[in-house]
Amino acid sequence: MNIFETMKSSSPTIPEKYMQMESNELAYRVQLVKEQMGTRLFLPGHHYQKDEVIEFADARGDSLQLAQISASQHEAEAIVFCGVHFMAETADILTRDNQKVYLPDMRAGCTMADMANFNQTEKAWERLMAEFSETILPLTYVNSTADIKAFVGKHGGATVTSSNAEKMIKWAFTQKERILFLPDQHLGRNTAYDLGISLDKMAVWDPIKEELVYEGDFDDVKVILWKGHCSVHENFTIANVHQVREENPDMNIIVHPECRREVVELSDKSGSTNYIIQMIDQAPPGSSWAIGTEMNLVKRIINQHPDQHIISLNPNMCPCLTMNRIDLPHLAWSLESIAQGEPTNLIEVEEETAVDAKKALDRMLLRA
Repeated sequence: MNIFETMKSSSPTIPEKYMQMESNELAYRVQLVKEQMGTRLFLPGHHYQKDEVIEFADARGDSLQLAQISASQHEAEAIVFCGVHFMAETADILTRDNQKVYLPDMRAGCTMADMANFNQTEKAWERLMAEFSETILPLTYVNSTADIKAFVGKHGGATVTSSNAEKMIKWAFTQKERILFLPDQHLGRNTAYDLGISLDKMAVWDPIKEELVYEGDFDDVKVILWKGHCSVHENFTIANVHQVREENPDMNIIVHPECRREVVELSDKSGSTNYIIQMIDQAPPGSSWAIGTEMNLVKRIINQHPDQHIISLNPNMCPCLTMNRIDLPHLAWSLESIAQGEPTNLIEVEEETAVDAKKALDRMLLRA
């Protein structure tokens, strides 16, 4: 079930009173519940969250990191995941049965994750098996639904993160001759290219047209990329890079590997969200950077490093719209609902799906 189906089937509406409250009252209510529940409550917050939400997070990080931290909080009965739907699903898969995971707003989905659904993947796999037989191993970015993780786990594959994608693709090629990489074509392409696989050995599976896009002999294909992308990172362009080079020739350009291949190639550095944060943290005062990633994080980095000249690679970039669904009113509503014994927006992955999805996660975690 994708996020839109989930919203339609089970998402309650936030009471209007929360939308009318002043921010200081909302903040007071959030803090009060946190104090009342203590270690029985845990709030993981993704790096892309708004400042008004992230300030209350008990831990900040990327999606998998936060799911793992949540699983380590053994006293936490309620985990309110300040992120998007697939992240909360991963937390539910990794946490104990007595721990419950909640999402403050069920509209907080991920357009990339929803670019690969189970039915599409089943059809693609059937077609690819007919063409390539048993020579393919599926890999999926952790930015995918539990259904896709389960599909990959069931077929011997693993999840990857933007930090360990290179290591996992290397592993995959010790298992099979080819890989199917879901759902972000750009991370798959950039990582495979860095490992020495030429672009002419990469094909793209189009799930809408249900066809393999490739010019050449199919026997030469090594990597099959699912035609999906991040709606934020795909908005960084070569025109943005050229403009920075022209206006600030000494500026370092650092981007996320979810960006297009041509943007990554023209940049100085590329890496995961944590990599970007660490590079800026370690950079000397007076250094200058153009960052190609989500705007809430870029603004936070700018505020944290006033001794450096930092800009967004795309000056017209907006924050991730679905991530921004989590706001202070929804957080306050979620926490008070839990405290009152009437929790909303419970995230539950079906047992069969969770078992197979965990196989994919465990194969990665054993090698991470």
